[in-house]
Amino acid sequence: MNDNKKLIIELAKKVLEIESREILNAEKNIDEHFAESVLKVHECKGRTILSGMGKSGHIARKIASTLSSTGTPSFFMHPGEASHGDLGMITKDDVVIFLSNSGESDEIYNLIPAIKRIKATIIAITGNDKSEIAKYADFHISSKVTSEACPLGLAPTASSALMLAIGDALAISLFQLKGFTTEDFLKTHPGGSLGKNKLFKTKDIMRQESSFPNVQANTVLADVIQFISDKKVGFAVVSKNEKPIGMFTDGDLRRALLKNASLKDPIKLWMSSDPLFINENSLAINAAEIMEKNKVSSLIVVDENLFLRGVVNFQDLLIHKVI
Repeated sequence: MNDNKKLIIELAKKVLEIESREILNAEKNIDEHFAESVLKVHECKGRTILSGMGKSGHIARKIASTLSSTGTPSFFMHPGEASHGDLGMITKDDVVIFLSNSGESDEIYNLIPAIKRIKATIIAITGNDKSEIAKYADFHISSKVTSEACPLGLAPTASSALMLAIGDALAISLFQLKGFTTEDFLKTHPGGSLGKNKLFKTKDIMRQESSFPNVQANTVLADVIQFISDKKVGFAVVSKNEKPIGMFTDGDLRRALLKNASLKDPIKLWMSSDPLFINENSLAINAAEIMEKNKVSSLIVVDENLFLRGVVNFQDLLIHKVI
């Protein structure tokens, strides 16, 4: 490795070290003021407007996008355009979040009197709690850093990274307060791999009854093994009156053999009598979460009346790119 490559690696690691340190140091600023700000946004009956100039503006755009995608209607307002008519988008029911590292941005400061007249709530995220913007905001969140990753201390680097992290903390806090679910998230992400495949319902990808053995409780073990082999699957569903009451898998077979099971035994003696079910209209991604949580590879799919509809397997989730 030549000297230039070594220098690049050293410099890059230094940047990451500085930025990660500043983010960790900022934990002390996540206090009652932060909580009050989150609650104000949570209680907001209107929308949340993010605004900032320069690099802070780019961060504000990203935070607005994250908030919108996690259940908090938000948009970005350019402070330069605001004074030329865009202030008309703001109502008294809205919350305006200003981002400014110095807290002295003229473009933002000049908007405060007008927003005060509208009676919208102002939250400031600045690196200077004694700044004019922080002073006149209703709530202030500190984004102060002790040093930038820029060796000249001029380009916003650590300060921008911290602002972004604070925005994520704000969004995820709101996410939890709202009880935002996987299904809610996917409704706002219908495009691309995030949306299309993960909007599949369990019934869209499950194995139909014809593709796996569905046996009765008194079916003997030898027949069940034969049915499983014929269908080329690793399980059989055990049903009574068209409702599943158990499941028998390759794992159950191994455990049965270790306990000297007879091939003439009824399957009810060796089946798993407490299989996991999932409704056919549940999102397929929920099936993945249940499998992971319970360390299983298959779920029985049922309808609202608990009648057997099919089986969804971990392999099915992979094939359909749900996970």
